[in-house]
Amino acid sequence: MSQRKTAFIAIVGRPNVGKSSILNRLLGQKVAIVSSRPQTTRTKIMGVLTEGDIQLVFTDTPGFHKPKTKLGEKMIQAVDDSIGGVDSCLFVTESRGEIRPTEIELLEKLRGEGIPVVLAINKIDMIADKQELMGRIMELTKLLDFHAVVPVSARDGDGMDALKGELMALAEESEFFFPEDTLTDQPERVLASEMIREKLLHRLNEEIPHGIAVSIEKMRERDDKPILDIEAVIYCERESHKGIIIGKKGAMLKEVSTNARHELEQFFDCKVNLQCWVKVKEDWRNREGLIHNFGLD
Repeated sequence: MSQRKTAFIAIVGRPNVGKSSILNRLLGQKVAIVSSRPQTTRTKIMGVLTEGDIQLVFTDTPGFHKPKTKLGEKMIQAVDDSIGGVDSCLFVTESRGEIRPTEIELLEKLRGEGIPVVLAINKIDMIADKQELMGRIMELTKLLDFHAVVPVSARDGDGMDALKGELMALAEESEFFFPEDTLTDQPERVLASEMIREKLLHRLNEEIPHGIAVSIEKMRERDDKPILDIEAVIYCERESHKGIIIGKKGAMLKEVSTNARHELEQFFDCKVNLQCWVKVKEDWRNREGLIHNFGLD
């Protein structure tokens, strides 16, 4: 009988480099929402990949940035906590553009932890000149002695098998910490609220997305038929934002609700009756009690 192995791996990097997309690709199923907006991920999201005798436990962390609100401070604390409690890290960056000061700061933190770090250079589908990629690799490897360097495209899947192989090589002998069919630690209510928030992120302009939170007030399957009733409240910070979210004659809210319902039905594999309301909670990102109530601490 072969020996089981496990590894706890934190996925880290600055906002909007594709950390959640890579996690979803590795797991083969969506557990983290994805958008082009920076700081989409607000809390630590755990994903579990079990293949054969190896179990990888991933923590997808918020993008490392300079916080401007109490919520931002909690997001950075989540990154620090994750780095301090894992066996290794997957550092994700983009294939082009300058290396940001926050990335250098994060790499210095990782050097101080002394744990193996795999570098995933994402979005290689966006570069035609491979010499540009080689230059990027040389630039980054001067900053840290990485365990492995893997260019990938989370969008089309290139390099993901190689990345998975490098991460599995980090696993050490241990019994599994989770049942083999575990996918994530996120409760169904949290997954539902995040799916709704993702649809809002896709449709709203630059000003609003960071000031939105979604709370699931009710989630219950009917006794007489396979229909899941979900009632959600979308919180925003200003009355003017509420009007934008609802839209003219309710058009925006209806579109977002419809798109979210389709994804919820796919995920839960049943009919979903989704009802959404919009409420204003001014400056909630700086109010400890509301951050706690929304499960973001």
